Amino acid sequence: MTRTTVRSDAPDDLRSRVSGAVVTPADVDFDAARAVWNSMIDRRPAAIVRAAGVEDIAPTIGFARERGLDLAVRGGGHNVAGSGTVSDGIVLDLGELTEVTVDPAARTVRVQSGATLAHVDAATAPHDLAVPVGVVSGTGIAGLTLGGGMGWLTRAYGLTADNLVAVDLVTADGRPVTATETENPELFWALHGGGGNFGVVSAFTFRAYPLGPRVFAGNLVYGQERWRQAWAALDEWTRELPDAMTTITSTLTPPPLLGLGEAPVLLIGFVWASPDRAAGEALVDRLRALAPPDVEEVGDVSWVEWQSAVDAMFPRGVRAYWRNTSFDRLDDEVVDVLVRRGAEQTWYGTGFDVHHLGGAFGRVPQDTTAFPQRSARFWLNVYGFWGDAADDDDRVAFVRGLSADLDPFATGGQYVNFQGQEVTGHRVQDPRVVFGERAFERLVAVKRQYDPDNVFRLNHNIPPR
Repeated sequence: MTRTTVRSDAPDDLRSRVSGAVVTPADVDFDAARAVWNSMIDRRPAAIVRAAGVEDIAPTIGFARERGLDLAVRGGGHNVAGSGTVSDGIVLDLGELTEVTVDPAARTVRVQSGATLAHVDAATAPHDLAVPVGVVSGTGIAGLTLGGGMGWLTRAYGLTADNLVAVDLVTADGRPVTATETENPELFWALHGGGGNFGVVSAFTFRAYPLGPRVFAGNLVYGQERWRQAWAALDEWTRELPDAMTTITSTLTPPPLLGLGEAPVLLIGFVWASPDRAAGEALVDRLRALAPPDVEEVGDVSWVEWQSAVDAMFPRGVRAYWRNTSFDRLDDEVVDVLVRRGAEQTWYGTGFDVHHLGGAFGRVPQDTTAFPQRSARFWLNVYGFWGDAADDDDRVAFVRGLSADLDPFATGGQYVNFQGQEVTGHRVQDPRVVFGERAFERLVAVKRQYDPDNVFRLNHNIPPR
């Protein structure tokens, strides 16, 4: 697709085709409309279509193609790589499509593609149900799902994408298509981790699971002198955990709102997704015995509150740069890197999470989905989040440095939702490396069938070749 100059009649033509608002640089709310979560991504679209309904999707795609304009698709707008915007092209903003419909009897949830995790949790919680989603409630359900979807229920019930029942989307030629295990099954496979390469999703249908309204969850907090003991304990403790226990271990300088001081800390966070509270307490007691925490906050908590507990750390408009890798070891070599790099974070504005995997996530056969790595025991997300542009070089260097230090221990594959755009001029990760050769070739075949002209390429792109 060749970028062209936008003619003066373009906005009126576009407005005549859609029901939703069309925002252009001439409008007073243009800057607010074009902003995405990561403020390092600063682009000026030719126009932004705020879709009023599913019927606005196909005309917007058609308009961009006819005019030779790049098309960006935005759901919740929380993507760290800034895929939901473009310079001099068209942004299709689905943020007003937030309807969530719960069928308690069937335990299914239909979610429009502009919804956030907060919309999903608010709809399912009154029914004591939950869909496995991510850990920041402002995240859009569309980008999360299409990349995979790790969170507090990953070991219990798998990725968000693993719980897809159906996906409704509009293809590059404007056709509505439904993908399920039996209808367009190759497309359905590709939508489990292959990103937004194959069409504009209008709605997802998910399986939901009994949970809540309160869960047994919490954080064990360790000062630096206990980090090695905590990592060794985690290594031992996680080897025999039941599926219902999911942990995410974070190292960061805590924000003031946590009241944990100004020095870096390590937090072992957990969620126990079982009604057998006594069994969960016994597991946490075992971890305490292996590594007594300096501070802890453990108990029953509202699932909705837990899901939004770290939202304040990731407000819209932060500057952000992330990297990730998977690994299987927590031996001395790996722990040396984690402890050394963790202690270097003497500022508030970067951190890293280690997700313990396995369980339901690990039992999904590798070829069943496009998600790149099922056998990994752990997945690391190194995230930068800061407010001052003057800190860009230092914060990006830290994220890259920690990622590079763990490269020798990596087990392969990249999780696209934890993969930032290389905004400072470095090349975006080769999708062959992200997905592996076999899955990449299969994704290319699906891309060629549904988007041969690579209309949907402003993402972690699979080229139709």
